[in-house]
Amino acid sequence: MSLSITLATTRRILAQLKNDHRTLAMLVGVPSLLMILLRYVFDQPALFDRIGPLLLGLFPFLIMFIVTSVATLRERTGGTLERLMTMPTGKLDLLLGYALAFGLVTLVQVGVVLLISLTWLGLDLAGSLTSLVVVAVLDALLGMALGLFASAFARTEFQAVQFMPAFVLPQLLLCGLIVPRGDMASWLEGISDVLPLTYAVEGMREISAHPDFTGDLAVDIAVIAGFTIVALVLGAATLRRRTA
Repeated sequence: MSLSITLATTRRILAQLKNDHRTLAMLVGVPSLLMILLRYVFDQPALFDRIGPLLLGLFPFLIMFIVTSVATLRERTGGTLERLMTMPTGKLDLLLGYALAFGLVTLVQVGVVLLISLTWLGLDLAGSLTSLVVVAVLDALLGMALGLFASAFARTEFQAVQFMPAFVLPQLLLCGLIVPRGDMASWLEGISDVLPLTYAVEGMREISAHPDFTGDLAVDIAVIAGFTIVALVLGAATLRRRTA
């Protein structure tokens, strides 16, 4: 690993995003649009106050998963990774460069969604705004890391998108967002205990229910961060120079 190479990768990704207006619109605009739709679909402030914080972390997770899995695959199929890796650029340099670049974009993404939710949409947040930002950013970084990992198993952009139902939909069903995990079959609850999105939702639920930083929230944050690091390491281990 080299800090200078990692930062150079970060600058390159940010420069590409700056010129890719459609991707920027998807990263920043789509989560905000989904929150606006959600507010008026429910059209009940009390229900929105309960559900809104949970989805503040979920929407960035989904968007970052899709964008990063496709972007990484595009660089590999286009030969960019092959050219970079003929130079003294390690796999972790590339993935950490992606993580830093998309992490900065995530801050903007979460900031815009929060600004709209807390002002225009009137979201009443019981917990700490700082905790909410931390968990939402970690959720987005988790989606990015899983997207990078999933891209290693795809050969085309279409296949990369297909991994979303395989990687994400089971987690959506089992994370407790739709049905409380305690009401599920015991074996499904056991599976949900080892899925990262479970802790993302639980962390947001803690923030929406408690004004103080709780021990359960600390555990959720640690688990999300751990899953993110593991996904990045696995992504580096499985990253191929190109797709044949």
